[in-house]
Amino acid sequence: MSAINNASNETSSTPENQGVASARASRRRRRILVNGLRVLFLVVIIGGWELFTRWKLPGAKTAVIDPFFWGQPSGIWQQIVTWVTQGTAQGPLWEQIAVTLEETILGFVIGVVLGIIFGVLLGRNRFLADVLGPYIKAANSIPRVVLGSIFVIGLGLGIQSKVALAVVLVFFIVFFNAFQGVREVDRNLLANARILGASPRRLTWAVIIPSALTWIIASLHTSFSFALVGAVVGEFLGSTQGIGLMIQTAQGTFNANGVFAAMVILAVVALLMEALVTALENRLITWRPNTVSDVTI
Repeated sequence: MSAINNASNETSSTPENQGVASARASRRRRRILVNGLRVLFLVVIIGGWELFTRWKLPGAKTAVIDPFFWGQPSGIWQQIVTWVTQGTAQGPLWEQIAVTLEETILGFVIGVVLGIIFGVLLGRNRFLADVLGPYIKAANSIPRVVLGSIFVIGLGLGIQSKVALAVVLVFFIVFFNAFQGVREVDRNLLANARILGASPRRLTWAVIIPSALTWIIASLHTSFSFALVGAVVGEFLGSTQGIGLMIQTAQGTFNANGVFAAMVILAVVALLMEALVTALENRLITWRPNTVSDVTI
């Protein structure tokens, strides 16, 4: 029995096991350090902001940072609490968030689907890409704010104009990534698939789209933020509900704390959705190797 225990102890203390334990401990220490520095950075920024909005230089009439124009963290927090407990001028806070989130998700989904379809289609068909290329570049160069005004005029103050603007913002990001992803597919891989008898449809679904998936998924991180921007800008240009209207109302009443409070809410929504997109990415691209940033040097 003692011989078995000795053998197990020797096995557990092999250089390989010691190396694995050391690597885990190193990663754990690095994670603690990173999280600690993140918290410290946030405390310094918010604490310094709050301090300078209260601290007056000798002989000065106002603080170093005028809270009337730039707000202050305590006032922003109080504004959020007021919105949560008493509602906003447009109604309950959760309704405003739900409206903006609905517009964002609809614009995101439609823009992603259209971007993938047209990106793969034009990436596969060089002739069609040459014909439509100048028009796509011209459409992409149009300022989005102008399109937002056109959508408000043509589609009204309802959800349609905000979704349309979000779709436009998302479409071009996903389109160009899908297009480039298709063009970057290994030609040898395509040739081998053709030799094995793959049809054009089979080639697209089994080879080209999986190969371009990394490019497409990478565009989702940026495109959701742009969908959120499109929804908020559309609400800012003209709406009856939403976080964009809250920002417009706060701006009109010179409520800097209200503007920053709405920005905080938008940031929280964006971070939550970014986490969902990251989870989707990890599930769809499980074969992807670790990036260089994941390797401890």
